[in-house]
Amino acid sequence: MIKREYTIIDPLGMHARPATALLKLGRNFKSAVSLEKNGKSVPVKSMLNILALTLKFGDIVTVVIEGEDETEASVVIENFFMEEMKHF
Repeated sequence: MIKREYTIIDPLGMHARPATALLKLGRNFKSAVSLEKNGKSVPVKSMLNILALTLKFGDIVTVVIEGEDETEASVVIENFFMEEMKHF
């Protein structure tokens, strides 16, 4: 299991476009990917799950990845939070 914390860097927070992009990334891996905030955990299996966390600019979210390709998934998801979120 890999756990990493990321800060939401999009001024609009985690809205529909980045949530959809994260959902698509998560589907590329066999590992289970989930997001945690304030004790609430949701699997990255639907956009509504992601949006339900109401992640706003500056919020810290924990990404938990568990499965056979978790290392590869963590690299791709880290790139998403560190680079791709800047472009939405």
